[in-house]
Formats: sequence, structure tokens, C-alpha cells
Amino acid sequence: MASPGPLFRPFTRLVKIQILGREYPVPENNTLLRCFQYLQPEPVALGRFCWNEDCQYCRVVFDQGEGSAARAALSCKLMAAEGMRITEISREIRYCLRGLALPVSGQPREE
Repeated sequence: MASPGPLFRPFTRLVKIQILGREYPVPENNTLLRCFQYLQPEPVALGRFCWNEDCQYCRVVFDQGEGSAARAALSCKLMAAEGMRITEISREIRYCLRGLALPVSGQPREE
């Protein structure tokens, strides 16, 4: 029986991204959906994601930092990058990342 291989693409360091105003370290050279799985392994693995653009459940809105334009994308195809800011996430992603206690709106929570 063949081995399915590693879950994540090879990486040597973690990059920092923001999800709804909170910063998280995630593995470089991986899609954003895999990075979400890095943060919440079991919930994302059990999510209703197809991982190939068909379901559209992994849609996010992101930008590359201050002053850059916001764009919509599917996190199963979008590579995570240092400084990326995810400003909107789908209901399915929010449910799978519930263990991170993300803010209810796109704005960071006062602490």
C-alpha cells in the first residue's frame, strides 16, 4: 500500500498571517486552507471542504498588507504569504476555526 505522504508541503519556517485581526504563525509554502488545518487540525479535517475548488466553502477575502487591494479567493488554492491579512471568512471556515475564538465581526476584539 502506498503512503499518502505528508499532510503539509515542505516548509522550513512559519510565516505570520492575520485572521480577522489576530496574528497566527503558519507554515510557508502551503495553501491557506492547509494553514487553517495547521491551526485547528481536527475541525478542518472534518470540515465539508472538497480541496479542489468545487464546493466554494473555503472562500476568503484577503489583502497583502496595508494599502493593498482586497480580493476574494478560495483558500484551497491560495498560498499563504507573510503579512497576508484575511478580513472575511466563510461560515464553514469560521465553524472549523471556532477553537481560535475569532472575533464575531471582521474587526479585532478589544482586549
